[in-house]
Amino acid sequence: MEIEKIYGIYHADGGIIGELSYVWGKITGTAHCSLCDITHKGISMKRDWKDFTNGLDVDFELLHLNEQSQGLADFTAGKTPCVVGEESGEMRILIDAESLEGCNKSVSSFESTLRSSLGLDK
Repeated sequence: MEIEKIYGIYHADGGIIGELSYVWGKITGTAHCSLCDITHKGISMKRDWKDFTNGLDVDFELLHLNEQSQGLADFTAGKTPCVVGEESGEMRILIDAESLEGCNKSVSSFESTLRSSLGLDK
């Protein structure tokens, strides 16, 4: 079996209200998402993140909490941020919140962690 799709689930809601709430939470120290730190710098997506995902052979979709399908939301409840792989209709955590934090905002560290989780050489 092979991973057919990868989802990166942020620990934040999308949309204007969700984004503003997250920014305010970052400022006040009440909100944190290590996946956001890996994929973005400020409000812009990192160039090396775009380069990384463009080079993948599998679709990688980033989603906010309120953008998930019900099945994905049920699976990731209480586990975000995380990275989930879908394989033959089954989901599994590829990278958990602790491992995302361990990437220290680095796209290259994320890539190594993902490749290791998938059993691939870099």
